[in-house]
Amino acid sequence: MRAPRVTSTSFITRTIIVALLGLLIGIAVFAIVRAVTTPRRTTPFYDPPVLAGQQLWGACSGGVYARHGDTIVLTSTGHCTSEGTVAYDPDGTTVRGVFGPAARDATCPYPGHTCASSDINYLVVAKDRIPWGHLNVVDLGTAGYRIIPPGTKPLGCADIAIGDLAEIDGRNTYRSGTVAEKGQNLNSVDGSYFPCMIAAHIPVDTGDSGGVVLVRGIPAGVTSRSFGGNLGFTPLAEGLAQLGLELCTEPDCGLVRPTGTTTGATR
Repeated sequence: MRAPRVTSTSFITRTIIVALLGLLIGIAVFAIVRAVTTPRRTTPFYDPPVLAGQQLWGACSGGVYARHGDTIVLTSTGHCTSEGTVAYDPDGTTVRGVFGPAARDATCPYPGHTCASSDINYLVVAKDRIPWGHLNVVDLGTAGYRIIPPGTKPLGCADIAIGDLAEIDGRNTYRSGTVAEKGQNLNSVDGSYFPCMIAAHIPVDTGDSGGVVLVRGIPAGVTSRSFGGNLGFTPLAEGLAQLGLELCTEPDCGLVRPTGTTTGATR
């Protein structure tokens, strides 16, 4: 008896089917592995949400909550937006606040440049978007909430050492690494000068700007630059001082919470 004849067309068809099945199995395995190994958020969101450490608006991330007199503000960076810009929730309608001025030195020794102690500005938080009861909190997403203990002093340039552990969340993606170097930074492209810029082995991208940098678990910096894809940040203490801000280290930042406000989690 003769063996059945296999046509080239049927052979090609079977080959394609086998290849597609292999591809689908590979995709399924990859998806399962990724789902199992990808860190997941375990902490709830509050209403209003804590935006310190999280994406704030556009290419700006949130730093820390602070007081400007009796006004609650959230720090960010002056290079990603300008004073007077309105920040909205993702719905494009709800106002999160209005950006205030960026830190600036009164004089600058470099002609054509702007000088500042830190690459920092702040958002005057809309009254109905203030997360009362959580103003001493930084949200690091999958790394959880970090509570700033009462009396905590933000770190300045001199307080940060090579080899210190640094952490950011920025684009709602937690990352950590070690401080690599620090020194002056004169930028001929954007015309800025900072007497202290700290570099760390942490990958960054557009959207991280303004996010708080924790060093040894303490608020220490403002995400400012990318050096070969790695984090560059300016010190927080000097920036807060230049803008006349006081870091919030208590749930209500030492103010009387308006009646009727809640601090419950939403999901």
